[in-house]
Amino acid sequence: MTDQMRRITLARRPKGMPVPDDFALETDPLPELGPGEVLVAVTYLSLDPYMRGRMDDAKSYAPSVGLGEVMTGQGVGRVVASRADGFAEGDMVTGITGWASHAVLPGDQLRKLDDRLPPTTALGVLGMPGFTAWTGLRKYGRPQKRETLVVGAATGPVGSLVGQLAKSAGLRTVAVAGGPEKCRLATETFGFDAAVDHRAHDDARSLRKALAEAAPDGVDIYWENVGGKLLEAVLPLMNTHGRIPVCGTIAWYGGVEDSADRLPATWRAVLVKRLSIDGFIIFDHWDDYPKFLQEMAPKVAAGEIAFLEDVAEGLENAPEAFIGLLQGRNRGKQIVAI
Repeated sequence: MTDQMRRITLARRPKGMPVPDDFALETDPLPELGPGEVLVAVTYLSLDPYMRGRMDDAKSYAPSVGLGEVMTGQGVGRVVASRADGFAEGDMVTGITGWASHAVLPGDQLRKLDDRLPPTTALGVLGMPGFTAWTGLRKYGRPQKRETLVVGAATGPVGSLVGQLAKSAGLRTVAVAGGPEKCRLATETFGFDAAVDHRAHDDARSLRKALAEAAPDGVDIYWENVGGKLLEAVLPLMNTHGRIPVCGTIAWYGGVEDSADRLPATWRAVLVKRLSIDGFIIFDHWDDYPKFLQEMAPKVAAGEIAFLEDVAEGLENAPEAFIGLLQGRNRGKQIVAI
């Protein structure tokens, strides 16, 4: 067994969109294994948009990553040594390993994986992104048959499952994605009724016209992954008593332009249309995770749920893959094979 580990740390705080020099690849001795702890050799690492917020030194729902600290993130891997009850060498587990080749974690912070499913599903369709889609749509979208749903970033791991769950509930589903290839994926792989290419529209007005054609009865649920011109385009199309679960605003993760002049019109639309806008953080809902797994794992195993994974090879390539994720270069759930 190696006595060294590699890890990606935060070298400096980014200004706008991250660049490679904001990260550092370091090699360190493996930590000592204490009572109740498990040493995991990480095989796959999850990359997710929320990590951009953790790179800033700003108050948020979770602590920032400190300068010189390992980048946060969920991983899956194999137990190579254990001093915790219930874990043995060779077990496949998942936990918050960080961007690293190895991690030492308390046993109560790890979960054993079902070996009947690919381990990467614990990072995507059956992990935090899938749980986010399932929770947010049920609790805040409150879908009803024959309503219309619009989803931004629709081929990503959250948006694609939101669309499939809404479609199975009898809704008309409209995807918004970047480029013709992703629009084809949305309709052909994930079953959306229509797809709109936001890159084909330079401004919110043009995008709104395309969305109105795809959603002729208006929009009842807008799943907010994006912000930016998509939010501006969708808001006037919302039906009375529409719902907007706010999951993310990736268009603004590199900084927000001055949009104060739009705020009065936005807030008036919220009032006049009696909209429900719910920001939610999935970490507040983990008590429901077993129920999610119970419902969704058999469907994934049976091939009833479509999902895509983009796998970058090598821990050293995690920063570039993360930057690509924020720029929309991924086609599905972004994963790094360590």
